[in-house]
Amino acid sequence: MTEIDIEKENKAIAHEYKELLRISYQTLDTADKKLIRKAFDVAVDAHKEQRRKSGEAYIFHPIAVAKIVASEIGLGATSIAAALLHDVVEDTPITVEDIERLFNPKVAQLVEGLTKISLVQKDLNASMQAENFRKMILTLNDDVRVILIKLADRLHNMQTMDSMAEYKQTKIASETLYIYAPLAHRLGLYNIKTKLEDLGLKYTEPAIYDDIVSKIRETKEEQDAYIKDISDVLKKSLDAENIDYIIKGRPKSIYSIRRKMRAQNVTFDEVYDKFALRIVYKSDPHGEKFIAWKIYSIVTDHYRPSPSRLRDWISSPKSTGYEALHITVMGPKGRWVEVQVRSERMDEIAEKGYAAHYKYKNGASEESGLDTWLNLLREALENPETNAVDFVEDFKMNLYSKEIFVFTPKGEIKSLPKGATSLDFAFSIHSEIGIKTRGTRVNGRLVPLNHELKSGDQVEVITSANQKPTVNWLEYVTTSRAKNKIKNLLNENTKKIGEEGKELLTRKLKHLKITLNEQVTNELVNFFKLKTSLDLFYRVGIGAIENQQLKDYAAQKGNTFINFFKNKIKRNKDTTAAEDIHKPVISSNYDMLVFGTEHDKLDYKLSQCCNPIPGDDVFGFVTINEGIKVHKKDCPNAIGMQSNYAYRIMSAKWIDSSQEEFKAIINITGMDVLGLTNQLTRVISNNMSVNIQSISLSTDAGIFHGQIAVIVQNNTILKKMINAIKKIDGVDKVTREYRT
Repeated sequence: MTEIDIEKENKAIAHEYKELLRISYQTLDTADKKLIRKAFDVAVDAHKEQRRKSGEAYIFHPIAVAKIVASEIGLGATSIAAALLHDVVEDTPITVEDIERLFNPKVAQLVEGLTKISLVQKDLNASMQAENFRKMILTLNDDVRVILIKLADRLHNMQTMDSMAEYKQTKIASETLYIYAPLAHRLGLYNIKTKLEDLGLKYTEPAIYDDIVSKIRETKEEQDAYIKDISDVLKKSLDAENIDYIIKGRPKSIYSIRRKMRAQNVTFDEVYDKFALRIVYKSDPHGEKFIAWKIYSIVTDHYRPSPSRLRDWISSPKSTGYEALHITVMGPKGRWVEVQVRSERMDEIAEKGYAAHYKYKNGASEESGLDTWLNLLREALENPETNAVDFVEDFKMNLYSKEIFVFTPKGEIKSLPKGATSLDFAFSIHSEIGIKTRGTRVNGRLVPLNHELKSGDQVEVITSANQKPTVNWLEYVTTSRAKNKIKNLLNENTKKIGEEGKELLTRKLKHLKITLNEQVTNELVNFFKLKTSLDLFYRVGIGAIENQQLKDYAAQKGNTFINFFKNKIKRNKDTTAAEDIHKPVISSNYDMLVFGTEHDKLDYKLSQCCNPIPGDDVFGFVTINEGIKVHKKDCPNAIGMQSNYAYRIMSAKWIDSSQEEFKAIINITGMDVLGLTNQLTRVISNNMSVNIQSISLSTDAGIFHGQIAVIVQNNTILKKMINAIKKIDGVDKVTREYRT
């Protein structure tokens, strides 16, 4: 570069720095400006030899990130300084310790958090990528500002991707749509979310993006005139009421238009609310709600509203903190128009999210404002020990889900993600209530535990001290909090059954003159082709291993001549198995693939790109010509498919058909003896691993008839239960009904 070019570049850098101070959302005092200046000087010096792929000086990137942090997110001097220094530790010899010495521990902590995220291996493998996201999400527990600066970094990277290779553009854009845009949404940064989504679409579906952009340009004049017509009508009435306001026309984002085109299967011209009006008014805190509804009244005096499209987030703010009144009205020429009504305070919170939140919390400090946000986000972080891909999926679902508002019997309001069930509601009140839930009533009516709730429902939870979660409950809930709690309890229950099974096995082997010790345990595990001792004890506990099978083992053990040769052949094999034999896990012989919540058995093909095998975490992808293709969750193509074709993804999992529960119908006849019904239900409920699905009992002239449908894991349990019923006083006949 020539001296003139260097001088020009230095002038441009100085101009960017002045612009950074000028556009800061927060008021910066002298100490703040000194801190930012020092960070700027250190960053300029550290990056002086670096250039971006586009050829420009690298320092323009940290300054651009700091500008987004200062203006669009609205953070203070500490975060602006950290944004300027965010790549220094990763790309230059400067260390975190140097930053702590030069600045302060808080700036160093933020820079260290940002460096940790960047240093996770950048791999195409989806499980590595999920691990990267998991590490990033877990930094929320340290300081949410790390994530906010990372979002600014991602936004600027997305804005400057033109000089990158196409495959890199697609990968980064897919990641952005998959996790960063939902994260911005959850933190209330709607402007940043919209920009990330539009840029994500630009690189994942460039032809569609360009088509929508050109159509928006073509219709811009007409749209502006249309918005002006409505604004002029409303202005007269608003002025007459002496309301201090401004009206802004707001076109829908390119991504949201694309989403509507796809969801409703319509063309660009058929998307009916492509633009919106926003009325932002001035008000003191006490008058906010009154003025909002006054404006609603004025708008609906002129234009007919759609009652089903009224959204009142002033009375019940979103959990992101978003407050507004959304009205959809029939405008001129028979077109629907959305009108958003917000006070200046609400507008700032909608634009700046977290930063504006603490500004309005009676002068609370930045740190105390963080607590509010972390509490809102902790639910998704409750169990970080889960598989990374599942963790990110759960977290993403909690981030992006629309909300519903439901009521407790006492009239308290609860916010849940859209799609939440009545069992999710029980766990949202308290985990102890969730695990004891026997049934739920919605609006006074008894409903199944998997009943999907809607806004406005009043939910009552019926509990029982004897109730325990079953594996089916995992299919009944959608929130990660409920899922994690149920999984933990099922694991505890499995261990408990295993302990009981061990005692039972000890007694059974004693009859066969065999003492249960480590060697015998190992032999039994190998004899039944299992993997762990818990496998063995659990299967004995639930009755899956019968007495005859144990007798077969004893007979084989007694034949010393055959045993000698078997031991010779199997010695090596057995020692390797013994290493894993005491692991506290239940292994499964995965041999069947099922789809959806109903565990449907459908035709499928295994994809060639990742070659899933039984037991892998998988999902189904509905192709256009080849039916359902099954991919591993960490398939290199998984993120792209989940980002771009979410509507074609089917949940799928491998199951052990030997442990699959089945329904059995039992017919009982006998004499009508006092207390027979109580005895019958006690025998069935005391029988381990049996759930009563339905029961019908009747008497006719002293003769008792009963039909019971039960869910059992295997035939042994069913036989055990039938034998127990036969012993009840008054029971004459117990038969199993086979329906064709």
